[in-house]
Amino acid sequence: MMLAAASDSSGSKDKLDQKTLRRLAQNREAARKSRLRKKAYVQQLENSRLKLTQLEQELQRARQQGVFISSSGDQAHSTGGNGALAFDAEHSRWLEEKNRQMNELRSALNAHAGDTELRIIVDGVMTHYEELFRIKSNAAKNDVFHLLSGMWKTPAERCFLWLGGFRSSELLKLLANQLEPMTERQVMGLNSLQQTSQQAEDALSQGMESLQQSLADTLSSGTLGSSSSDNVASYMGQMAMAMGQLGTLEGFIRQADNLRLQTLQQMIRVLTTRQSARALLAIHDYTSRLRALSSLWLARPRE
Repeated sequence: MMLAAASDSSGSKDKLDQKTLRRLAQNREAARKSRLRKKAYVQQLENSRLKLTQLEQELQRARQQGVFISSSGDQAHSTGGNGALAFDAEHSRWLEEKNRQMNELRSALNAHAGDTELRIIVDGVMTHYEELFRIKSNAAKNDVFHLLSGMWKTPAERCFLWLGGFRSSELLKLLANQLEPMTERQVMGLNSLQQTSQQAEDALSQGMESLQQSLADTLSSGTLGSSSSDNVASYMGQMAMAMGQLGTLEGFIRQADNLRLQTLQQMIRVLTTRQSARALLAIHDYTSRLRALSSLWLARPRE
């Protein structure tokens, strides 16, 4: 009987090792693909930089000629629309993969998997979040207003949207009762992280308010009712300045997403592996309920 028990134990260990090795191989393949995407992203950035330089040169020539050259609104709308559609499709695929990962994580927790197995899944989820912020960074270059408006989110999610995503400080508050018991050090660590996130969010919000005011001042400073060449040139300069101000919106999205990612990463460092798994599941379940609430709201009977 002892030999049989030892054999069963050895077989279970071999299965776990094979499962662990398989996940490690999957993570390595994901990392390889991520490197290839980063390389393509760098090339895309360089191409975008060249296009921007050409556009600036054309704008400068238009200013020198004192002629207002209107860009095609239909073409701009089409380009932005295509970028929004591409992002929505990518985000949908990202969400499907996240759902799969969360199901795997939930099953591992329910099966009382060991920390080694849980850590591999948790690391995979964090890598997947990094992928989301990469996708959003690319989308912001094509249509930053699509991200800010939250049209890629459900109606209930849009109620809580902040700079194209969730507020890290609010999520940390929601997790407080989900992770007990915690040590005093962990409680202090999460409280400190929550306060730091709140301060960073406040700073970004104030920056956005300043940008909006500056943009309003720029657009309202022109002379109306005249069509002289001087006023046309002034109008061109005014629009160029406003365009430059709008260009900083992309930076706000990037900073907000960096804050979101850094908060998640620091949260993982404060918590144990099992607590980290529970935290990621709690965040997932919360957003899933928001999406379900949206579906129920849209399907409600209307008198």
